[in-house]
Amino acid sequence: MGGTKMRNFIIGTNGLTSVEKQVANCWINVEIPTQEDIRYLTEELKIPHSFIHDIEDVDERPRIEYENDWQLIIIRIPIRNNNEDTPFYTIPLGIIFKDDVITTLCYYKTEMIADFISYNNHKGIGFSNKFDLVLKLLLSSAVWYLKYLKQLNNCIRSCEKELEKSIKNRELQSLLKIEKCFVYFITALKGNAILLTRIKGRAGIDSDLLEDVEIEMKQALETANVHSDILSGMMDAYASVIGNNMNNIMKQLTLISIIMMIPTLIASFYGMNVPNALQDNPHAIAIILSISLIVSAACAWLFKLRKIL
Repeated sequence: MGGTKMRNFIIGTNGLTSVEKQVANCWINVEIPTQEDIRYLTEELKIPHSFIHDIEDVDERPRIEYENDWQLIIIRIPIRNNNEDTPFYTIPLGIIFKDDVITTLCYYKTEMIADFISYNNHKGIGFSNKFDLVLKLLLSSAVWYLKYLKQLNNCIRSCEKELEKSIKNRELQSLLKIEKCFVYFITALKGNAILLTRIKGRAGIDSDLLEDVEIEMKQALETANVHSDILSGMMDAYASVIGNNMNNIMKQLTLISIIMMIPTLIASFYGMNVPNALQDNPHAIAIILSISLIVSAACAWLFKLRKIL
């Protein structure tokens, strides 16, 4: 969290147009808020402090809450993570409104909100009321879930190519990180879907827009579930492949050790300080080496014949 001040006043009558100051029914968008932003929200707009703290909690679930005529709707949106441990995860976006005040608050800078403002402004698409804005934000979040799911699928393909020629755990660990992203996405999408069912009966909701949101969210959730199931099966399969590769290597090393043990055993018998049949033979070393090589070669041929080696 942290960063530069990101407080925008946006009117939605003809696209999403930024204005210099707050006007009636404008959208106040606050990202990575500073202390000045928090003071503005709580002291000037009189937004309850509890709403601000709830949105700050990165694990806050999607829900609707009321306090002193204020209404809070929290949705979870996807975000790219610069941390290699988890390439994508989800964060809460709070939508707070009362009378002619509509505010969104997010403690992180996201690609989704910037793209949402730019796209709708370019297309001349605004919002007619607070729930119209909520539905359009939910629709945008579903679209970004699908975008990030495509990127995760590309990451899976890249790891799959590496796994085909690897016996290490690094690629499996990469797939495990991707699987964590799917868990975050599926959990967030399910929460958003439950939230959507609670919004359905509100007055002033565009039924066509509501249907579009439901379709996109359902598609995002199904896509995440399918990719997650495929990834789980792939990880199990490749874990078995890696285990089999290691077993084959260990088997080969064991057979080589057995073959190398034969000349060592023969040399040990004739190296003991006791009388033996070749003690006076000038060709004793050559005979012992020949016997060792012949017996070792016979063992190797036997292993090969039985397809063990």
